Amino acid sequence: MMIRMMLVLIFCLAATGHVAADPTATESIATESTALKSGVFEPPRMAPDFSLPSSRDNQFTLSEQRGKVLVLGFGFSHCPNVCPMTLANLAQTYKNLGALADQVQVVYVTVDPERDTPARLREYLANFNSGFIGVTGSASELAAVRQAYGIIAKKEMHKNGGTYEVHHSSYIYLIDREGLLRALVPFGKSVDDITHDIKILLQDNAPQAAL
Repeated sequence: MMIRMMLVLIFCLAATGHVAADPTATESIATESTALKSGVFEPPRMAPDFSLPSSRDNQFTLSEQRGKVLVLGFGFSHCPNVCPMTLANLAQTYKNLGALADQVQVVYVTVDPERDTPARLREYLANFNSGFIGVTGSASELAAVRQAYGIIAKKEMHKNGGTYEVHHSSYIYLIDREGLLRALVPFGKSVDDITHDIKILLQDNAPQAAL
């Protein structure tokens, strides 16, 4: 069900011109974007801004991260399969980037504010990489962020009661140094492909001595 919703959303984005699922499908895409292995935003557009409490016990504001490449994902700490796999892949991506990882920031926005406090997110993300930032907030604040990014999240109670799952969109966004949405990375994309795409975005407007 979750995969089907993800595919429907990607199709809708492609149909409205927000993202080209096949980077080689049109000659109008810039050279940098054509080389990306993920779905490409054409044209790139400004990533919706938000400011919410973070796992670093401060207010995280997306627009204040200019100069870094952002990897933006949505999930929750009680996620049984998809989130741990995504975060493990991103942790390996950091290792593959080496010193370049200092110019990249993974941001994980919870879809489960009832359980994911800043402290809980900090503890959970540290299992993958202590540099990852978790973001939480009120249910209404997070709903607004999900709407801005086209993220689907649906709470489902277990039949035995007491606990629940949150079914959610499982792709991640790549945001360049200028705050522009550049790529939509589907769940299951290889670490090598993610590393490849991030390196391309790092080359855009890179500081002279950085690369």
